[in-house]
Amino acid sequence: MRKFQLHWQILIALILAVLFGVFLKEYVNWVSWMGDIFLRALKMIIIPLVLSSIISGVTNIGNAENLGRLGLKTILYYVLTSTFAIITGLILVNVFRPGVGADLNLEQAVNLQVTSQSLGDVLIRIIPDNIVDAFSNNTQMLSVIFFAILFGFFITRVSGRSNQLLTDFFNAIFEVMMKVTLFVIRFTPFGIFGLVAKTVSEQDDLLSLMESMGLYMLVVMMALALHAFITLPLITRFIGKAKPWKHFNFMKTPLLTAFSTSSSNATLPLTMQAVEDKSGVSNKITSFTLPLGATINMDGTALYECVAVMFIAQAYGIELSFMQQVLVVITALLASIGAAGIPMAGLVMITIILTVVGLPLEGVGLILAVDRILDMFRTATNVWSDSCGAVIIAKSEGETLRV
Repeated sequence: MRKFQLHWQILIALILAVLFGVFLKEYVNWVSWMGDIFLRALKMIIIPLVLSSIISGVTNIGNAENLGRLGLKTILYYVLTSTFAIITGLILVNVFRPGVGADLNLEQAVNLQVTSQSLGDVLIRIIPDNIVDAFSNNTQMLSVIFFAILFGFFITRVSGRSNQLLTDFFNAIFEVMMKVTLFVIRFTPFGIFGLVAKTVSEQDDLLSLMESMGLYMLVVMMALALHAFITLPLITRFIGKAKPWKHFNFMKTPLLTAFSTSSSNATLPLTMQAVEDKSGVSNKITSFTLPLGATINMDGTALYECVAVMFIAQAYGIELSFMQQVLVVITALLASIGAAGIPMAGLVMITIILTVVGLPLEGVGLILAVDRILDMFRTATNVWSDSCGAVIIAKSEGETLRV
């Protein structure tokens, strides 16, 4: 296996895992532990990697003016691409209308704890009331990022020995964390084999599910494909002046991992390694844009939420007006920012959009059966968008890349 490149190893593991999950369901516990250990290892390195990476990157950026410019470009890219994604989904769901005639008997029981968050709530929660608690919780990534940016910036404001000592200290930690990351990455095929085999084995009747929900799944996947293979490459080519397909070739390993784990945060170490070591983006760009992107740039999630809400409305025979659909677009954009980079986070955020436009919350039960499958596709889209953003912003800063 070591003769194969890593992305081929992952692809082989993925195919074998599907076959194992379909034909050897009763033995899946024998291999699922590999996926659990792999995910735990990835989550173990996220916080120290993000913290050291951002602090190291900010100290390299140098001053408040450069940091502000970089932040503005990053946020602008995230809002722009997420909006494009949502509009793509909205157009396709209105053209194909997958919810019309959907079988309401397929609805499953839903047990989701919904906490509605406004944009104001999200912004307030960025500032942690206990930074140690934020470090111990992978879902509070925005707080970790905020603290790291603040800490890194004020390292640049101190002078002399303190500045040099802290800069060298965090550069050294980041270097060590990248070595640890590369070590964990070696076990990716085994982890993905365990994760995918378990996921496939949990699907009771995949064929009948695809028959009943096929059009809905097709619309979501078509919209994600249009955004991932047309919109993002065009933006990367004409705004970033980069070669999107060459960059895609470098991103095969993190994209396959994102697809298998359904977690942007868990894939973050692999994304950073690929974008830096292969595409050639500097640490000061990747350390700022990628952790932020894994937390708030959810193109695939935003698109999926919009399509899902429209599907539920169509299934219940409720026609949403133009203004209600505009409200869906805006709320999906804001909800995707608040969604955690963990599996099935988008499902919880859908309930917020349903509440805003006055649709029944029970409608989430209609899409519950296929959510885990679609989650894999939208997470890969999220990670691809983050990496394109890093390349575009690096190019705009005058960096010379390998793409």
